[in-house]
Amino acid sequence: MKNIIIMTINASIAIYFAIAGYATATESGSGGLAGFEVKTQFQGEKLKSIVQEMVAPPNFPLHTQVVTENKIVKVRLVIEEKEVEVSPGEFMWQMTFNGTAPGPMIVAHEGDYIELTLVNPASNMLLHNIDLHAFSGAMGGGLLTEVSPGQEVTVRFKATKAGTFVYHCAPGGVMIPWHVVSGMNGAITILPKDGLKDKDGNQITYDKAYYIGGQDFYLPKDDKGNYKRYSSPVMGMADMLATMKTLTPSHLPFNGVVGAMTGPNALKAKVGETIMIVHSQANRQAYPHLIGGHGNYVWETGSFNDAPATNQETWSIAAGAAGAAIYTFVQPGIYAYVSHNLIEAILMGSIAHIQVSGKWNNDLQEQLVAPTAIK
Repeated sequence: MKNIIIMTINASIAIYFAIAGYATATESGSGGLAGFEVKTQFQGEKLKSIVQEMVAPPNFPLHTQVVTENKIVKVRLVIEEKEVEVSPGEFMWQMTFNGTAPGPMIVAHEGDYIELTLVNPASNMLLHNIDLHAFSGAMGGGLLTEVSPGQEVTVRFKATKAGTFVYHCAPGGVMIPWHVVSGMNGAITILPKDGLKDKDGNQITYDKAYYIGGQDFYLPKDDKGNYKRYSSPVMGMADMLATMKTLTPSHLPFNGVVGAMTGPNALKAKVGETIMIVHSQANRQAYPHLIGGHGNYVWETGSFNDAPATNQETWSIAAGAAGAAIYTFVQPGIYAYVSHNLIEAILMGSIAHIQVSGKWNNDLQEQLVAPTAIK
């Protein structure tokens, strides 16, 4: 029965692309998309290659902010379908890149080539692919990266735009939103070769970078109001699609699990450190606000070729987009990074903590009289 369901789902994906007028990617012998003549071949034969070690969010992989030469960045993403406890006693099947929702951050520079291997282990049930918003070409590379369970594929694309961009699975039809809101999304940061700049061309650098990926989950409930639990992602698909149609998420966590970056899991910084936060929203808008801090520099739409906005209190990250903000901490303490729809932040999980160490500055903030009984 399971194999019949999987075959039906995967067949529906192929039918979707056929109806949409796209030929699915095949072994054409030229490396291009089937049905199209190749005019220009790869131009980066002389570039050096590096292997980028993927790390789990909120961390960034090791990278250099300013470079003088372009390179080929080799990346490996392994798809994992896994059951996750997103809140105590509340479970869902997540579809993930490298086991996390969002998937790992990829970092390169404008003009680099990214050589990406996408692996779909035989233990998975579904066909997957990857649509990179940084990719120039039809369907964001989705047609070149379709892999059934037990397959892997390698593609290469040139980073032609500097900025922060979402990537996500997009296998066709209702599979697209179902996979995305099951956690199958991530982000890629393409830095300018000469680094980040303000509106006057002055260099902007950061000491540390963190990645936050907002998720909107739609867990179905039974007739008693309890969240349902399923034996596989396919078994819960129909109920989840019905819940998705309400456009009312049950959970809105940052980084896949409620509380993923709060309390003992808080992000770390020091007074005087400059932090860059890249924030992606694959399917639903958010309104980042750093309580007690600001966006000293904000690229709300993620385009590093545009001058950043400055001194922002709250900004927006559109659905299907990623943006970046930079702040230098001046006081120690616990800072909350939230989506400033505070219902979403406090009740639904759109919150992270940043624990900042260092010495206090009374010139910036001081309690003059401690709380006492009213006389």
